[in-house]
Formats: sequence, C-alpha cells, structure tokens
Amino acid sequence: MSTLTFDRVSFRWPDGTPALTDVSGSFGHRRTGLVGRNGSGKTTLLRLAAGELTPTSGHVCRDGAVAYLPQTLTLDVTRPVPELLGIAAPLAAVRAIESGEVDPALFDAVGDHWDIEARARAALAEAGLPEDALDRAVGTLSGGEVVLAAVTGMRLRRAPLTLLDEPTNNLDRDSRERLYGMVRTWRGALVVVSHDVTLLDLMDETVELYDNELTVFGGPYSAWRSWLETEQAAAAQAERDAAKALRKEKRQRIEAETKLARRQRYARTDYENKRRPRIIMKLRDREAQVSAGKLRGEVRQKESAARSALEAAERRVREDTSVTIDLPDPGVPAGRQIATVGDGVRSWVVQGLEVVALTGPNGGGKTTLLRRLIGAPAPEGLLPGFRHELHVPHVGYLPQRVDDLDDDASVLDNVRHAAPDTPEGQLRNRLARFHLRGGTVGHRLGSLSGGERFRVALARLLLAEPPPQVLVLDEPTNNLDLETVDQLVGAVNAYRGAVLVVSHDETFLRRLDPDLVLELREGELNERDLHVDSPGHQGGDE
Repeated sequence: MSTLTFDRVSFRWPDGTPALTDVSGSFGHRRTGLVGRNGSGKTTLLRLAAGELTPTSGHVCRDGAVAYLPQTLTLDVTRPVPELLGIAAPLAAVRAIESGEVDPALFDAVGDHWDIEARARAALAEAGLPEDALDRAVGTLSGGEVVLAAVTGMRLRRAPLTLLDEPTNNLDRDSRERLYGMVRTWRGALVVVSHDVTLLDLMDETVELYDNELTVFGGPYSAWRSWLETEQAAAAQAERDAAKALRKEKRQRIEAETKLARRQRYARTDYENKRRPRIIMKLRDREAQVSAGKLRGEVRQKESAARSALEAAERRVREDTSVTIDLPDPGVPAGRQIATVGDGVRSWVVQGLEVVALTGPNGGGKTTLLRRLIGAPAPEGLLPGFRHELHVPHVGYLPQRVDDLDDDASVLDNVRHAAPDTPEGQLRNRLARFHLRGGTVGHRLGSLSGGERFRVALARLLLAEPPPQVLVLDEPTNNLDLETVDQLVGAVNAYRGAVLVVSHDETFLRRLDPDLVLELREGELNERDLHVDSPGHQGGDE
C-alpha cells in the first residue's frame, strides 16, 4: 500500500504558468530521495503533497497526516521551541496536570503522550541540541539548530509521511552528521529533496521527476546516477545507429528511384520505336508499374520505419539543460590586492585570481564577516576587533538568502537592473545560457521555483556591467541541482578575478581547490586544511 499517490496531477500558478502537467506516481513506506533538475517541479510536488497547494486538476491521495519541512524555514524568533516541535499543547497539558490542575480538557490534550517531555528532551539531545533547548525561544538557536529542532519535532509527531525539502541547506558539518544519523533511524515514510549526495545515498530508493513523469529506481542516488549515465550512453549510441540506418535507407530509396526512372525511360524508348507489338508493350508497361509501385512501397516503408526508430532513440536521449556559466574576464592582475581580512591578531590579503574559502560552524559569524567586508548591513556586536577592507570597486555579491530580488517584477526586469545598458535581445540571449528563455523571462519572479530563482540571482550577478572584480558567494550551492553545481565549479575555477566563498558543502569546496581556507571559530580565524577534520562546535544564530 502506498503512502502518497498522485493521480494525473496538474498545477498552474495564478498567472497561468504551468508547473506540473498530468503527473502520476506513488511513494511507498520507505526512505525516498526525490531528484530532478531545477524547475522540474520537485518543491511544487512536495507542497501539493503537504496540502499547501491545491492541484489545478487531478488528485493527491494520502494515507494519513503529512509533516513538511519547507526549503526556507522562516520562523518568529520569539516562538517557543515546543511550538516548533509541534508538541506545545500536550506538553503544556502534562505540566498543568503535574501542577495539580484537573480540567478534563487537559487530559484530552495529553491523549497518549504522557511521556512527551522525556521523549522530547531525549530527541533533542540525540540531535545535539542544548540541554535546555526545550525551554528556549527559536531566536536563541543557530540556523542549523533550528532545522534540527524542526526535524526532531517531526520524528516526535510520528506522522505517517514526512517531507524534507533541502534540509541540509546552511547546515555546518556537525549539524549535517546529526541529520544523517536521524535519517538512518527514521520511522515511517520519508521523502527528501536535496542536492546533498551523502544524504541521498541514505535513501532506500530514488524517484526522479523528469518531463512530468515520476520514475522509481530501487536504490540510492549514486547507484541511480550510475545507471542513468550507462542508460544515456546506450541511448546516445542507439541514436547514432538509428541515424546511420536512416541515412542508409534514404540512399537505397534514391537508388531505387533512379533505377526505376532509368527503366521507365528505356521502356518508353522501346515503345516509341515500336520494337515490339503494342499489346505486349502495354502489358509489360502495366507489369512494370506494379513492380515499381511495390518497390517504392517497400523502400518507403523501410525509410519510414528507420525514421520512427530514430525518433524513438532521440526521445531516450535527454536534452542537455545544464546551465552554461561563462564568467566575464574582469581583467584583474594576479598580484592585485583585492581585500584584507583579519581577526585583530592576524590578517590575510586576498589577491587577484585567488579562491578563498571561509568555513566554520553555524552561528560563528561567517555571513557577518562577508557583509561587513562589502559594506552591507550586518549585526552589531559580532566579531569585535575584526579588520575588513576591500581594495576594488566592483563586487559581485550572492547572499545566502536571495531576498533582494523583486518578486513582482519579471525575470528580465530583475536582471536588467544590473545591466541597464545591455540591449534586450542581447540580454535574452545571455539569459538563455542560464536556461531562462522564451516566455520564462517574462514570468513574475515570485512564480519561480527555488532553483530557478537562484539562477536569476546568479545571472544578475554574472551579467552585471561592469563585470565584478571579486565574487563574494555565500552558500552558493543551496537549491542547485547537481548538474548546475558542476557548471558552477568549472566557472569559478576558470574565473579571472578573486573569489570569496562561504559554504558548508565541503565536497563542493574540495572541488574548487581553494588557494586559502580560513575557519572562523569562537571569534578567531585560522588557516585550515579541508582534508583534515576540525573539532565540532555549536554557536548562536548568525
């Protein structure tokens, strides 16, 4: 029996933009990784499953309650942690009864959850959260701790189905390991959307959403990816073979038509010269026409079959929809000083063509450091004594939360803001390299998926004029599909300016092979080797 079923589900945004069309499929009582390219509709599918959205047509069938962790967890910082856990009512009722109250409504609120406080504290401890977390407000936890607390609440509520959308975004290494441990022992059905390969490899099965179809693979992400690469290689070879066969059938048809035309010409000459009796010539002419018709039918049928085989082979080969990221050349000399960063005791100079990575636990102040460096608003009181200085005028900044875009404006207008002098046709051509083309560039930004929205932010950053001399990237792989991450790695490695990047995705950082890695921990900066683990740490909210 399936936990979640989609029956010919379609969904359109209010402006008429289709997000999903006739999607059908089921998710069973297992841990499932839901994968697909940015814009394929994964987040929309989860929101439909959670009941946040209503299908335009079709039906979503659920066996029971659904717990949903959205891609962006926005919370009131004054909200008590028990509310985040979803246990505020039974916990308050248990405490009231223990203090002597006997209202029957309290006993109804408790139900079977008399041990809720003990279970909650044990679950929070297992997630690595502070001992007093149950008695605190959300604002006293780091971003990673908030995510872990929210996931812990889902485990406590024991919903038949839990949906997690990019749960490792912004989590430091320690928080990710905690989350992995929770997933390994998960009870109930679990559907996870993520670009974190380690997390996806903990799944029992992989479901791909591609071209409005859900396809189930009975294994984790890496096994599915290996299968897909093999299948696509075979499909590409089949396409080449089918194209070759079609060319052969075309040649044979042309040769057959040439031969028939020659026969017809000779027959006409014989007829005109009256070399044979008229009745015999007419009989042979009819026989020749029947033979020619039969031959034409055979060669055309073979050519048609070859063309159908080619079309079928072409459908197996997937269109390359990965983003093509060619960063502009800002003309920065290798020895040009770009920036200086320091903690009051030591300082480091960032030079042109260098890639510098900044790591550290959640809440340590990495985003604050970046924002102060570029002169953006940042919290006061954090990182006292730190020295930040930028030595170039043109900076490209990609924030961790892409919240400086205009949701009511079109994609084109958002990007044109950074390149007002670029002709519209040229700007459209450049946007097409980010797979933002056709009618999409006229869509309202607020109607796009998280991955598509990120591509708009990335395009606005990289298409800016004049081009940035330094790129400052804060968690740039959030919400990106793995193909786009590949493109981003290649683009950054080929960039002719300086790059400062904050990321908790250490696989991504190792692929960048930065010239310098600085770890911000407990108010100090230290150089670090990415291949050597550093001690864990838990901090406050960043």
